Amino acid sequence: MAILDIQAIKAILPHRYPFLLVDCIVELEPERIVGIKNVTANEPFFKGHFPAFPVMPGVLIVEAKAQVAGVLVMKDLGPQGAVFFASIDQAKFRRPVVPGDQLRIEMKIGKRKATVAKVYGKVTVDGVVVAEAEIMCKLADVPAPAPAPAEAAPQKD
Repeated sequence: MAILDIQAIKAILPHRYPFLLVDCIVELEPERIVGIKNVTANEPFFKGHFPAFPVMPGVLIVEAKAQVAGVLVMKDLGPQGAVFFASIDQAKFRRPVVPGDQLRIEMKIGKRKATVAKVYGKVTVDGVVVAEAEIMCKLADVPAPAPAPAEAAPQKD
C-alpha cells in the first residue's frame, strides 16, 4: 500500500512526464525510503533503447534512485528547495530491466550535512538486486523566477 501516491510525489519533486520515474512510496522513515517504479512497454525510452530487445537505460535506473532519494531529503523542504546530483559512486548493474518489471528502490541516508546528503541504495526486481549505487545530493534553494520584462511604452512622435 502506498504511503505517498503520485500526486503527493509531484507535490515534492519538480519532475514531470516523461521524466518522473517513481510511481509511489511504500515505506518512509526518517533516514530510509522505499519507492516503486512500474516499468511498462509504453515507456518512451524503449522506442530507441532497444526496439528489438527493450532494456531500461542504466542512467534512468540511477535517476529513479535519485528521485526516490529526493523525496526522502526534500519532503520537509517545501517547494523552495531542490536536490541536485553531486556524484555517483559504486554504480553496478546486475541484470537488464525490461518491460513488466517492478523496481523496488530502497535508499538510506548515510551522511547528511546542512546542504549535502550521501545516500546509498539498491534496486530489486522480485527480490533480486538489479542495480546499486551511492549518490551524493546537493540541496539548494530554487531561485525565484525572473520577472517578466516590462513592455516598452509606445513612442510619441
